Amino acid sequence: MKILLIPLNLTNFPYHFLKIFTSLWLLVLIGLSVPTYAQKAGKQAASDKQAGSAGADYSTDKQVVAKGQQLFQQNCTACHNFLQKGIGPNLASVTAEVPAEWLKAFIHNAPEVIKRGDARAYALFEEYKQTMPPFTHLSDGDVEALMAFIHSKRKVSATDAGSEKLGAPLNDPIPAKIAQSGLQLKLEEVTTAPASADKIPLARINKMQVLPGKKDRLFLEDLRGTLYEMEGNSLRPYMSMAKERAGFIHTPGLATGFGSYAFHPDFYTNGLLYTTHTEKANAAPADFGYADSIKVTLQWVLIEWKVTDPNATEFSGTGRELFRINMVSPIHGVQEITFNPLAKPGTPDYGMLYIGIGDGGCTENGYYFICKERSRPWGKVLRIDPKGRNSKNGKYGIPADNPFARDKSALGEIFCQGFRNPNRISWTPDGKMLISDIGQAHSEELNLGKAGADYGWPDREGTFVINYRGRMDRVYALPANDATFKYTYPVAQYDHDEGNAFSAGFVYTGTAIPALTGKYIFGDVVNGRVYYVESSQLTPGKQTPIRELAIQVAGRPATFQQLSNSKKTDLRFGTGLNNDFFLYTKADGRIYKITDCVPVQ
Repeated sequence: MKILLIPLNLTNFPYHFLKIFTSLWLLVLIGLSVPTYAQKAGKQAASDKQAGSAGADYSTDKQVVAKGQQLFQQNCTACHNFLQKGIGPNLASVTAEVPAEWLKAFIHNAPEVIKRGDARAYALFEEYKQTMPPFTHLSDGDVEALMAFIHSKRKVSATDAGSEKLGAPLNDPIPAKIAQSGLQLKLEEVTTAPASADKIPLARINKMQVLPGKKDRLFLEDLRGTLYEMEGNSLRPYMSMAKERAGFIHTPGLATGFGSYAFHPDFYTNGLLYTTHTEKANAAPADFGYADSIKVTLQWVLIEWKVTDPNATEFSGTGRELFRINMVSPIHGVQEITFNPLAKPGTPDYGMLYIGIGDGGCTENGYYFICKERSRPWGKVLRIDPKGRNSKNGKYGIPADNPFARDKSALGEIFCQGFRNPNRISWTPDGKMLISDIGQAHSEELNLGKAGADYGWPDREGTFVINYRGRMDRVYALPANDATFKYTYPVAQYDHDEGNAFSAGFVYTGTAIPALTGKYIFGDVVNGRVYYVESSQLTPGKQTPIRELAIQVAGRPATFQQLSNSKKTDLRFGTGLNNDFFLYTKADGRIYKITDCVPVQ
């Protein structure tokens, strides 16, 4: 067995780039049977054989191990644990499987190890055509302490408890490939967002939203802390989260930072703006927490801002905290807050705030009950009345028509549940609520939102069984009695042959491009491929066919990997003024507008 450890300095390192390594790490864990590796692996067999008796290479000094634990928590916990594979591999036996000197060299400078033709390192590069960054800032003592801690957590073998009755794992859950549509989007580059870092991703531009009013306004936020107003082809800073909240942090990446924002539908009369952001662990008492024995990596905070002048071009106002929630790891936080744009004044949904909360990585860290139980908010979409006061903390309201509002055993804020990472919520013109969910290792999904529904996580990933008590890098076919569980399944999904993370989009509602009318346009965060489904075909209980759209820029065929000069595109979608449709990439901060859709020539 050959295992790679890739320690991560997660600052400025995007979560969805990390996800691309999940499948690769699985290959590494089971032996990396790619041809080039097989050809080269024999040369390293002798050194590999020595690894099993390499315990003497790792310090057992308590102070060294404690220092290593601190380094591990700072650099590695978002992707690694000692229970099973998460974003990165299970490290329970890594020090028994690879030589200590190789491990040390790879931690220090992976690109250099690749350059000299090392089989394991080269297999990573050969498969994905990109390298992990060097970590030369870590001293020899740091690396040795880190390795000592990892060695102290070693286990003889990993188990797959509970898989005995699940049947054979599915190697290719969705064999059918996404078909080409025969259509090509013409894109025009309109601007580049200001760089908020000197390394990729250069600009963590995320959510785009139109603020309707006498004069419609367009906003776009950077997860590193700035909310911009987009005027023509320029971005002007409107709000700085770092300025408003002294405890604001945007590291380690992985969708942390200025997560989302939403203007109240009566913003121009009440001046209410809502935001989410991250702060350090234990920055303040949490409204939603768990047992003290479980680690807290950071907190997400929901704020209601009273804007002094809703018409002003620069933010000024005061904020009040609605709630604060602890997270086991940096991943899968509070990445979406939104109001239903179709709700009319006087209807029950008007002014109700929807909040998508991920599982915070609790499942893959062994605390699945945190998101599984209906009395907790993790892995759920919440629906609250920001103007109410009947919540437990008295800072917001629980709508009486919420599905569990009268259930004393459940959290009344819950609208629906069973998500790993419900990172985008939108509505189709005909009233369907859409919730995207980013999967673990196999399935990326789009769901129809329904009050009280359970979408299956952590028992299900897409339309497949996942064993949250065992190895979560495997999925299985649904059991014969699946209907008895009453799970709600996606209306569209794809597996990791096609991409690694669902990048949610919108239904095209403009009139300038008839070929796109009614199409829900979305894509994959990592590889930047662009897809669509017909909105009219999104039906509960059925899988809607996905089709791929080609793209061209300046009259030439292109891909977002080519355009951004990066394998990790961090593709996002947004709608703008006059129903314009935008695509943009965090890798380079470039923003494109769809100008036409034509047959591929």
